[in-house]
Amino acid sequence: MKKNLLMWDETLFRDPEVFEIDYVPEQFNHRDAQIRELAFQVKPGLRGARPLNTICRGLPGTGKTTSVKKVFAEIEETTKKLVPVYINCQIDNTKFAIFSQIYRRVTGHPPPPSGTSFKQVFDAIARVLQREEQVLLVALDDANYLLYENEINQVLYPLLRSHEAYPGVRIGVVAIVSDMSVTLQTEVDARVASVFRPTEIYFPPYSEEEVHGILEERVLQGLYPNVIKTEMLDLVVEQTMKSGDLRVGIDLLKRAALNAEREARRSVERDDVCKAYEVSRYLHLAFSLRALKAEEREVLARIADMSAHDDKEMNAGDVYRFVKEQVGGVSYTKFYEIIQKFDSMRLLNLHYRQGRGRTRLISLRYDPGRVLEHLGQEQTI
Repeated sequence: MKKNLLMWDETLFRDPEVFEIDYVPEQFNHRDAQIRELAFQVKPGLRGARPLNTICRGLPGTGKTTSVKKVFAEIEETTKKLVPVYINCQIDNTKFAIFSQIYRRVTGHPPPPSGTSFKQVFDAIARVLQREEQVLLVALDDANYLLYENEINQVLYPLLRSHEAYPGVRIGVVAIVSDMSVTLQTEVDARVASVFRPTEIYFPPYSEEEVHGILEERVLQGLYPNVIKTEMLDLVVEQTMKSGDLRVGIDLLKRAALNAEREARRSVERDDVCKAYEVSRYLHLAFSLRALKAEEREVLARIADMSAHDDKEMNAGDVYRFVKEQVGGVSYTKFYEIIQKFDSMRLLNLHYRQGRGRTRLISLRYDPGRVLEHLGQEQTI
């Protein structure tokens, strides 16, 4: 046996956890200013007052979630009087699901089984906060997922106006938004806007140098020495910059190392990175599809079917007729709501062509075969 082959039980990973998407690194660089600003916003909560409402805004993979989790972890180490609750709105995107998570965190156990009204759940949360004299701080990650079917107002209204019904209750909100076309302040209705009044903290994209430093740090923590040589790290950085999302780079490191490990090699080669990129580049697609309801998945699958046979821009009316034939029971209003959701999730482009009247045009942002493939994978999860 050649010396450079791995034994069957050897691994290239010193700590595989470092490459998980939800991993919060000990050393978190390049976001000091944003973390300081966020800490300033939540500080009143440490003194028993209402935290200032905040929007953390920036493209995907710019450190928003990690910054919030860092601040929340520090709060939990410092005090029991300010209770931070982190909610992923891609997963929990209805009012009841969100308040069930808050209930679980505040009371220490899940809400009663079905049949419990929203009012009973919220009453229980408020009573604990009053009794324990605690302040609640809720982070809504990917809050733009709550814009459909008016969920954002249904969630923010009881949180931000809770003190009117429950004297002494103090609740602040941190909304995390990755869709740069969404301005949350203007999306909420007047009765929410009057109490929301958030400060916006902007998270700019990482520079190439910053991406290099962050990925190098992950390599040092997560892999054994010399698994990723300098030129391979440079290639990963290049692919990461192309995708515009740091999470793609982190996933790429993991997959490239797994590819090398599978071939029983001690270091990553160019081919490992190139093969890994073919999967990692669709990370955003995979994340997005997880958040879709059954009907939305069906509509997207039919759009991908149509796009596979007609890769140009498609007329929205033609797409609707095709979808209706295939899916059935979808009104045009519902179809258009779903299309707008896909547009804001960056799954497709929705725009107008001027002519005799305005024609709505739809074009898929991803290869239709990949969309259908990922939808198939998601359905088996």
